Amino acid sequence: MSSMVVTANGNDSKKFKGEDKMDGAPSRVLHIRKLPGEVTETEVIALGLPFGKVTNILMLKGKNQAFLELATEEAAITMVNYYSAVTPHLRNQPIYIQYSNHKELKTDNTLNQRAQAVLQAVTAVQTANTPLSGTTVSESAVTPAQSPVLRIIIDNMYYPVTLDVLHQIFSKFGAVLKIITFTKNNQFQALLQYGDPVNAQQAKLALDGQNIYNACCTLRIDFSKLVNLNVKYNNDKSRDYTRPDLPSGDGQPALDPAIAAAFAKETSLLAVPGALSPLAIPNAAAAAAGRVGMPGVSAGGNTVLLVSNLNEEMVTPQSLFTLFGVYGDVQRVKILYNKKDSALIQMADGNQSQLAMNHLNGQKMYGKIIRVTLSKHQTVQLPREGLDDQGLTKDFGNSPLHRFKKPGSKNFQNIFPPSATLHLSNIPPSVAEEDLRTLFANTGGTVKAFKFFQRDHKMALLQMATVEEAIQALIDLHNYNLGENHHLRVSFSKSTI
Repeated sequence: MSSMVVTANGNDSKKFKGEDKMDGAPSRVLHIRKLPGEVTETEVIALGLPFGKVTNILMLKGKNQAFLELATEEAAITMVNYYSAVTPHLRNQPIYIQYSNHKELKTDNTLNQRAQAVLQAVTAVQTANTPLSGTTVSESAVTPAQSPVLRIIIDNMYYPVTLDVLHQIFSKFGAVLKIITFTKNNQFQALLQYGDPVNAQQAKLALDGQNIYNACCTLRIDFSKLVNLNVKYNNDKSRDYTRPDLPSGDGQPALDPAIAAAFAKETSLLAVPGALSPLAIPNAAAAAAGRVGMPGVSAGGNTVLLVSNLNEEMVTPQSLFTLFGVYGDVQRVKILYNKKDSALIQMADGNQSQLAMNHLNGQKMYGKIIRVTLSKHQTVQLPREGLDDQGLTKDFGNSPLHRFKKPGSKNFQNIFPPSATLHLSNIPPSVAEEDLRTLFANTGGTVKAFKFFQRDHKMALLQMATVEEAIQALIDLHNYNLGENHHLRVSFSKSTI
């Protein structure tokens, strides 16, 4: 075996045996190789923290290697087993962890001072014990009162923000170990645990007050009183990244296969406007999981949807334009000539197609449960000049009815899943409740309830008996001419009457 010389602070040198063999006997000292050049002690210590107390560290900067000592051999074995199943990455670079030949690390504390100071600070915060005695951590002033757990509240939440989106953003500042999301006081909140309080501090400094998406979804971040999160299930509400074996819990929806596929193939980045440059969310993660529909952000991902199991006796390009137009600006619709229960719909961008797919797949239209998936087509072809395709293809590119043309339009704030309650607007003063009840009953459904907005009689809520009836009413009556040059606007509401 070759021996390698370790120089700490350019002074004293100690001999370490070169550790080339991958699977030595278990030891509480681990040998970490292929580290990125600029990596810090904190980041290396963070690798070990989920598994137990880290008792020593030696960085070999020149060799891009480090030795990490854990308090027990069991902790080291758990760590090696975990990272043999999940390749560890630091700064987006894969690294390699194996047992060292050494049973313990003997380092000269005066020469390894910086590493010891970081280690002491981290340990103090982990156990939240007495203040540090005269040690300083150069990376950031960490005080023992600070926790590795952040509490995150999202204001102006016009688009749902998911656990995966949070993981994407916060991973830029260090290894995220656990996330729990919940709603409290009608606000979406999350608890997020780093391996290291220094990372939590850096993330808080960088992200507090930033917007995830254009002019909305503002992050409010503070330190939690908790120092450790107890996650029981890995699902869309909570996740423990150190324990991939956890059950998903009862009745939790697994990730939709179409969304999982979108995650897998999506590589384009959606830079977050109004936020820091390191914050970039892979678009499918944001769109598929986060149901994003952003103005003015060009999204990767497919813009064309394939809709199947349509009622071919009833469906028209116009009815699909109206329904899918709730979730984005429909450019073109083509009902397939040889398969009239299927249609291709081209949206303005990949976010909108994802949004429409998430909200409309599995809904009932004209008595049939429709299926919505991403199409492999990139665009919808128009029929050749002079060719009559019986009105099956229609170009809506210049339609005045697009809801999302204006950046920052209020419509972006009012994207909700199909519901039995409809939001009506642009009602002229001469139209009374009875007129609207009759109009909506004529679409074939039952009007259960109606209420004008107190402050503004141009708007009202109207509740149909079922979601299917509400979908039908929206298709039939959105843009209906109520006279006095008022065209009725209809959308789904999150309220009930």
